[in-house]
Amino acid sequence: MITYFMETISKNKVYVTRKIPEPGPSILKKYFQINMNPKADILDRDTLLENVKNVDALICMLGDNVDSNVMDAAGPNLKIISCYSVGHDHVDIYEATKRKIIVTNTPNVLANTTADLTFSLILSAARNIVNADRHVRIGNWESGWSPDLFLGYDVYGSTLGIIGLGEIGTLVARRAKGFDMKVLYYSKNRKYEIESELDITYVPLEELLQRSDFVSIHVSLNRDTLHLIDESKIKLMKKTAFIINTSRGKVINEQDLISALKNKLIAGVGLDVYENEPISKSNPLTQMSQTTLLPHIGSATFMTRSRMAEVAANNVVNFFNGKGILHKVN
Repeated sequence: MITYFMETISKNKVYVTRKIPEPGPSILKKYFQINMNPKADILDRDTLLENVKNVDALICMLGDNVDSNVMDAAGPNLKIISCYSVGHDHVDIYEATKRKIIVTNTPNVLANTTADLTFSLILSAARNIVNADRHVRIGNWESGWSPDLFLGYDVYGSTLGIIGLGEIGTLVARRAKGFDMKVLYYSKNRKYEIESELDITYVPLEELLQRSDFVSIHVSLNRDTLHLIDESKIKLMKKTAFIINTSRGKVINEQDLISALKNKLIAGVGLDVYENEPISKSNPLTQMSQTTLLPHIGSATFMTRSRMAEVAANNVVNFFNGKGILHKVN
């Protein structure tokens, strides 16, 4: 029986759109015929369409637009799309479901890593870390120290508003307690046990925006959260407040955000995600001193990326060996 299983699934073809770390490739090579893009760079559209032909499984990344055209190019053999990410908005879930293609992701792996990055953005944005670093590197500090040199805002003792108290939002709240921050949160569902454990307070979204010194966003992207933060919401915030976003760029109306920064409606932002990625160097956000900008690196540690590769690969293995999938999206 084991021999038959090995012979059967070894005929299945898997395409990996970009190079992933070990142990992902080794797991896949043990069971499948694997074709993996040897580079970490995003594929151009034509190359993606060519390489998915006749595959049984696809492992894809954020930035790979897996729509009906890709599924058509793959043909009827495609049975599973394994996302090397928690987010799956780059895959047309409706189309995949209609075609009975399973879509999976890698949750419960990168939460602590992303929470760490979130807090680094809070600290960097509040204390002008990036601007001060640049000031030193280009030699401007030679002019000497002054009492108003890179004045920022205290994080310790301030108020943090968390939008979305899922796994990552909860871990950010835990870190905030170490800074003696007052934590408010708004979430689709109240989390009474977490409220009690961490001494945090549920408030309506509007109140959270009005009271918070830092607003950290941790929601998934869907029709309810698309442009959740727009001009009307930003106008509720303090002029000394910061927006931190490590979730999905389209949760914020970027044009409204740019306008708010230009008009000094808020103090600044710390962003790891954007409406269109990669962000263009012509985007006004890149020219503003009030912005701390990262290239979508929320999960970028050696340990976490390796674990993501393991989960993404095992999602494919478990599907074909009939063990059941732990991280099914649809």
